[in-house]
Amino acid sequence: MKPAIFDYVIASGQEHALAVLREHGDDAKVLAGGQSLVPLMSFRLAKPSVLLDINRLEELDSIEAADGRVRIGALTRQCELLTDPLIAEHCPLIRAAAEFIGHPAIRNRGTVGGSVAHADPAAELPILLQVIEARIEVCSAGSQRTIPADEFFMGLLMTGMEPDELLTGISFTAPAEGTGWGFHEVARRHGDFALVAAAALITLDGRGAVADAAVALGGIAERPLRVRGVEEALKETQPTPEGIEAASRLLDDSITPLGDIHASETYRAHLARVLTRRAVQDAVERARAS
Repeated sequence: MKPAIFDYVIASGQEHALAVLREHGDDAKVLAGGQSLVPLMSFRLAKPSVLLDINRLEELDSIEAADGRVRIGALTRQCELLTDPLIAEHCPLIRAAAEFIGHPAIRNRGTVGGSVAHADPAAELPILLQVIEARIEVCSAGSQRTIPADEFFMGLLMTGMEPDELLTGISFTAPAEGTGWGFHEVARRHGDFALVAAAALITLDGRGAVADAAVALGGIAERPLRVRGVEEALKETQPTPEGIEAASRLLDDSITPLGDIHASETYRAHLARVLTRRAVQDAVERARAS
């Protein structure tokens, strides 16, 4: 199929982009990499009257680190997460998970901001933003604000952004020293969206006990989920294989996975347990080696 008729506007600057969004609201869609939006338009699942191209806003294409925080601009291509030295130094979890995003052609065009704004609960970046407790930066013609990741993702392809707002970047505090990471996902084919994915950050104290834990799941519900019960079960304990297994089994009573033609509720529940255990175990081992 072909997209419905639309007007194409190239933003000459951020103020111009915000003015277009203020004028057209829900009738305008932002084009960055186009890896999600263009297929939706081709199937006429999205029919914007205005397509706003922001690819000339070079100020949104950056990765910076200062004062213990990392900021990734919205127009940063996903492939840069694999090669940027600041990402490798401050949050190797992001680099590792980025290898699961689509294929090289997708990552070369797809943007960090585009994936986050699209808010697919099985995509890798929304899951990561939950576990690193990122803040999403958005602005409109009259204001700017930051939204915690746990409040930003509201449902299937739904976010806390207003129609006249533009996502400009994400920022997060770099994990503390002694923090290990783990990421696992199962997909039907390499490059597909995950049936289930699990990400974990584990910080150990001087005694080798869990000082802090963050665990998130994707592909389970209509939004990526932090699994607080698992985190609390791990904290202040010695992370033995038996303890990690017991914590992961708490998912049986705390999540209600969705089922579809690709995976049943029962299979997704099984994957959630197994991948959580593996992600936490990997994070513990990396924390011990750090």
